Amino acid sequence: MHLLWMFIGFILLVIGGEFIIRSSVALSLKLNLSKLVIGMTVVAFATSLPELIVSINAAINDSPSIAINNVIGSNIANIGLVLGLTCIIGNMYVEKSFYKIDWPVMFIFSIILYVIIARDNIIDQYDGIVLFSLLIIFIIFILRSSLKTYQQDSIDNNLIHSTNFKIILWLIIASLSLYYGAEWLVYGAINFAEQIGVSEAVISVSIVAIGTSIPELATSLLAIVKNEKGISLGNLIGSNIFNIGSVLGITSIIKPIVVDDTEILSRDIIWMLVFAVLVLLIAIFPKKNVIGKIKGFFLLFLYSIFILLAFAS
Repeated sequence: MHLLWMFIGFILLVIGGEFIIRSSVALSLKLNLSKLVIGMTVVAFATSLPELIVSINAAINDSPSIAINNVIGSNIANIGLVLGLTCIIGNMYVEKSFYKIDWPVMFIFSIILYVIIARDNIIDQYDGIVLFSLLIIFIIFILRSSLKTYQQDSIDNNLIHSTNFKIILWLIIASLSLYYGAEWLVYGAINFAEQIGVSEAVISVSIVAIGTSIPELATSLLAIVKNEKGISLGNLIGSNIFNIGSVLGITSIIKPIVVDDTEILSRDIIWMLVFAVLVLLIAIFPKKNVIGKIKGFFLLFLYSIFILLAFAS
């Protein structure tokens, strides 16, 4: 029964993620915002809403392990699972901005998160303000430098013709889906963890994280199938930056996150840093700027090892 609640939660998060993107982009186009602004702010924030809602819900329900490991697990899944599967289906090409901006900023955010947790095992309101402020600075920098970023090329111009009624309806569907999806996913995850005798941290870094990464996975796979060039490595890296800066930032501002599971610091966040370094290495070696099938299988293999070790611990 707990798995059923989790499955329903997954489905609702996917539905909610889709409709929040549609409504947000349609509204932004009606307000004559540029695609760059929409991609960097509206779409980026919308795709992070499942993680945000789940983390806030978990923190409020005194399940800090789910709140923090949802983000750590999603960041690992974005590289190991999403990037891995996407590259198996078709090559992904690395842009120059990845080396100059995207990867360095993601790694800096990851290191800051590690230092915050290692300091006193809590992400308090001050830490949240710092993380969110750094994200805002990053967004402003990107906008000023006029670089192509998150999903800019994949925005559907037809959404500008959406009626106000349709936009409001999409927002209502998205709000209800995200709220109840997060509620039931967290409820199912907590009880499923108790049922099979594993920690909430293990469930959140694996099953919950995969569930909240489904929008990124679906978008990336669909883009490859349609042979769209709008999806780049920078899109996934940007999602990781947003997860730390906005999801953990906003969640800890609302309620401090106490990291009470020692394996989060000793295992999970280390894996996140390993995958962060690994994505840079495979972008350079052996063939620079191209991530193909072999590299994709390698990422997926390592991700499988991570999941197996998480459940075996």
